Formats: sequence, C-alpha cells, structure tokens
Amino acid sequence: MRPFWLQQALDERPEAICPPLQGDARCQVCIIGGGYTGLWTALMLKRARPDLDVLLIEADLCGAGASGRNGGCALSWSAKYFTLQQLFGAVEASRLVIESERSIGAIGAFCQAEGIECDFRLDGTLYTATNTAQIGSTDAVVAALEQRGLSSFRRLPLQQVQRLAGSQRHLEGWFSPIAATVQPGKLVRGLRRAALAKGVRIHEGTPMTRLEHGAPAQVHTAGGRVRADRVVLGLNAWMARQFPAFERSVAIVSSDMVITEPCPQALADIGLSSGISVLDSRLFVHYYRNTPDGRLMLGKGGNTFAYGGRLPAVFDQPSPYCDLLQRTLAQFFPTLAEVPLAASWNGPSDRSVTGLPFFGRLDGQANVFYGFGYSGSGVGPCHMGGQILCSLALGLDNPWTRSPLVRGPLGRFPPEPIRYLGSLLVRDAIRRKERAEDRGLRPLALDVRLARFAAAAGKADKG
Repeated sequence: MRPFWLQQALDERPEAICPPLQGDARCQVCIIGGGYTGLWTALMLKRARPDLDVLLIEADLCGAGASGRNGGCALSWSAKYFTLQQLFGAVEASRLVIESERSIGAIGAFCQAEGIECDFRLDGTLYTATNTAQIGSTDAVVAALEQRGLSSFRRLPLQQVQRLAGSQRHLEGWFSPIAATVQPGKLVRGLRRAALAKGVRIHEGTPMTRLEHGAPAQVHTAGGRVRADRVVLGLNAWMARQFPAFERSVAIVSSDMVITEPCPQALADIGLSSGISVLDSRLFVHYYRNTPDGRLMLGKGGNTFAYGGRLPAVFDQPSPYCDLLQRTLAQFFPTLAEVPLAASWNGPSDRSVTGLPFFGRLDGQANVFYGFGYSGSGVGPCHMGGQILCSLALGLDNPWTRSPLVRGPLGRFPPEPIRYLGSLLVRDAIRRKERAEDRGLRPLALDVRLARFAAAAGKADKG
C-alpha cells in the first residue's frame, strides 16, 4: 500500500505506468524527479517553449515521494518574513512573500484550467497558540508584515478562533485568507496528466544511476541513457543520497500524519467544515485540516531523523508515532476520540539550515541545475521552485535568476555523527520543554537553550 493520499488518488483514477526508459534517448531538457518540483518545472518549460523537448524520469511513480504524502497545506512565506529579511534584505523578502502568495492562487487557477480535481480549497490558514507560552509568538512577524504593507493576517476574537479551528485548545489565533488545502496525491497525479498532455515524455520506474557532466550531459539509468542539453534535478530529500556533497546541506526528518475514517457529522458538530488549515506555535508544529469527504488529518513534524543522507525503511511504513498522534487528535477533539483511523504514514522532509529551499548550478556546471530544501512546506513554494528552475534552464535574466535563492545552500549542518546525535538531543529537549509548557510549568533552562538551536536552524519561523 502507498501512503493514504497517493493510494486514494491511484484508486480513484487508475492510470497506466509510464514505461521505464530502455535504450538511449536525446532531449533538450532532462528532469530528474516526478514530484511537484520536477512536474512544475516541466509544465513551465512547455508553457514558455511549447516546442521544447522535455523528458522526465522518476525512480518510482510520479508523486511517490513527499509530493504524494504531505499534509496538503499550501502556505505562503509570510510567516518566514524575518528569515527572508535577515538573509536577503527587506526588498527581496517582500518580493518573495508576494510571489509565494501569488503561487497559491496560481496553483488553483492552473488546476481549474486543466481540470485537475484535487480538492483545492482557498479557505485560508489559522496560526494559533495552544498554551500560554505560545501566546504572542506570531505578533512580531505580523507587525513587521504590516509595516511593509504585506500583512494578510488579522487577529480573531477567541470565540471565533475556537469555532473556526473546531477546538477549545486554541487560546489565540491569527487568520490569513491566502492559503489553501489540497489532496496532494491528486494534485501531483493531475500535474503528471497535464505534463503528458503537453508533450512531456515521462519514464517512471527509472532511477538515475549516474550523471556525467558535459555538453550534452548524460543521465545514466539501469536501462539506458539520456543525453540532454540541460538537466534539472528535482530529487528533494533524495538529493543528499545521490550527491554526497549535499549531505550536510539538509537534515532528513520525518513528518508524521494520521487521518480518520469519514465522520462528516462529527466535524460539522464541532464547526470544522471549511478547508482551513490550522497550525499551532510549537517548534515542530501540530497541523491539521479536514477533507471534503469528512475526514480529519493531523500531523506533526520533527520525529524521526535520518543518519547522513540515508533514508531508512521507516519513511515508507505506517508512522511509528501513530499512537501519539491519535492521543493528540483526541486532546484537540474529544468528541472524535472514538472515530477510527483510516491510515497513518510518514515521509522524509529535507530541512535546510535556513528553513528555505535553495537552488543553483551543480558543481558550477552551466547546464545542470538543482533545487531542494523545502523544509516540510513545499506544496505552495514548489510552484515558485518550478519558476526558478525553468528560468535557469532557459538561461533567462529575470528576478528569479537574480534572486539570492539561486546561490546554493546558505549554511551547513555539523558532520555526522554530531548532526544526528545533536538532532536527537535537541528534539528531546523540545519535547520536554513543550510538555512543561502544556502543563503550565516552567521548562528547564537547559531545554530552553537547546530548543533555540532548532529555531536558529529554521525549524520555527514566527518571530
């Protein structure tokens, strides 16, 4: 069985697998990776140059990675404004916030134009506090956005927060209408259909075994070889495994999710009937949203860490934190405590040092480009990633190719085993800190200090 979203998409619309590559092929642009990044890049290349010969290879099925198993929350970069400003300056930070908001609307418009039925609902997002320690944690970034004329957030009265969120656990909330939820598996499979319809050649079941630089570059697979004028790498969490030079550029960490069986009346009774996404203010946030067929999905990041660039088997199995997530769901929604779960799953998230993706030219080559490091929030920003990689592949001079996002990774994690052991140390300190705060207690000073390492690494970005 695949993760819930992808399996649901495959069951509702079975499609023939694109055959694996056999023999040699020639193309103008070869894209490695059939998730959001690779497919958006392919679609944008064909929109800009319909005659361009684009070939995409995917190791498994398109959408089998993070694109088919994420939480389906399409969020802007407005809450990341402080990090953007610190790294890139106020002007570029403002531009990126605006572009990230445009991408959310553009995804919905594309799906409507192409007939992609992916449960796209532009119903906004709610950033909340679920204990007194979290109260006020969003105030500073909203004030900074307001100062720049960028804020789409408004503070809601507590009663309205709890009604929109469907839970009395929330103690305050800021609402932005510029956010959407999607069924991520249906979205990625819809992008695949659109790409095929526009003439993109796709080969699934075709992992890259080796990349040779040159003009043309050569992409080797088990069954053949692709000679391409330009290559785009959209491997995300799998980049560090394929290219060891990036091993310290990202930390691979899980995001774990559960989803209930349909319970539409129970959701209606607590007022959770729109497509709003809800995120609390923890360092490794709880996030949840409902679905049009009356299910509730709840997830939490920052649980399982991978050693080096390896992806252990647990990332393709039911979540080992299923029981914890089920208890958390019951704490948020006591009336749903007896609703059975339909599935649990997890997947690898490529966390960068800054919490932002980065792009560049591989090994300084003029014709091989990459982008990854979405840090668990790629549903909306992958659309921007497609614009960046399309612009790079076409050799354009525009705000995307001039953006500091294309300078490659902006920092590195410590080497192993320090990174792995340190990640576990910080994770456990965060857990102790937040358990204490949930109980209204003062956390240990050491746990507070250790938790700051996570915030400094871009794992929290609200102030």
